[in-house]
Amino acid sequence: MQVPFLDLKAHHQPHRAEFLAAIAEVVDANAFAGGPFVAKFEEGFAAYCGVKHAIGVGNGTDALWLSLLALGVGPGDEVITVPLTFMATAEAISFTGATPVFVDVDPKTWLMDAAKLEAAITPRTKAIMPVHLHGQTADMDAINTIACRHELPVVEDAAQAHGATNKGRKAGGMGIAAGFSYYPGKNLGAFGEAGAVTTNNDELARKIRILRDHGQVVKYEHDYIGWNGRMDGIQGAVLSIKLKHIDAANAARHRHATQYNELLGGIEGITIPTETKDNKHIYHVYAIRVENRDALAKALNEKGIATGIHYPIPIHRQKAYGDLGHQEGDFPVSEQCAAQFLSLPMYPELTEDQVTYVCDTLRSALSQESFATV
Repeated sequence: MQVPFLDLKAHHQPHRAEFLAAIAEVVDANAFAGGPFVAKFEEGFAAYCGVKHAIGVGNGTDALWLSLLALGVGPGDEVITVPLTFMATAEAISFTGATPVFVDVDPKTWLMDAAKLEAAITPRTKAIMPVHLHGQTADMDAINTIACRHELPVVEDAAQAHGATNKGRKAGGMGIAAGFSYYPGKNLGAFGEAGAVTTNNDELARKIRILRDHGQVVKYEHDYIGWNGRMDGIQGAVLSIKLKHIDAANAARHRHATQYNELLGGIEGITIPTETKDNKHIYHVYAIRVENRDALAKALNEKGIATGIHYPIPIHRQKAYGDLGHQEGDFPVSEQCAAQFLSLPMYPELTEDQVTYVCDTLRSALSQESFATV
């Protein structure tokens, strides 16, 4: 049996005719950069997240970067985040001129360890950026309590968390702003690059809308040095269609994760993801932890099962951030996770038989290799 890591063809096929009709509407309207199709999606996504504003931008990196710029983050400042994330989280900080400051992740949730957050705050700290890794929200109550005490804004990196909830609150509405990515493989994915910022802050939304359009208040009148960060009309049209189906798709992912948990739970040598109390995990990624990760990935691949690694090198150990002076062991939980994470196939169109095959093959591989308990 072949089990791809992600099957976008299967995901798109049921709505193919609707997608093509929507793209044709954009072509007929010549509304390619921003415009009514983007505005329609912005309105729909804001309502979905339970916030006042959604501002469509070019990609998820733009969303985080423009949020920080609009908050006034700049050279000499620090923004606190985690090292166990995709590079874009730190890049967005760096491109404001600020410096990323890392705190380690919790060993059970793999999300920002709020107990370590306050010690990282300095007089130069300008914002806190927790990451909702793999589709589960960070401990926003604890993070917001600390942020409020120090009068710091919190920007959610919600690039992997479309529809994730904590105590009934959607990702994207628990900080002053949040950055989403609609990269094609996301739970809500475009037909190319796209992103959005969500916020309840009117002034922040106003400024981000200006910054994404070269700093223009009106055409050719530039109040700020901005950026070309507009969302494409075609992406807005496609995303409006996909938004109607995201809850059903997320529910399917959750069913697959439950099946994985039932079949893999208790197997010596692996740690399955933890869905914390009050959270609804939407499983953008279903990652297990296992020693000899590469050997297991090879064994699965030989049986037709594709896997992924999110992410093999934590940011503080990346060459690009060598000037920060971090050493191996500075953030041990993140380092251990990076060495042990293995992402199993996860997408709404997976079948129960495919999940069973993945788990049976994994169990067989573990019995034949020397894997230590994590």
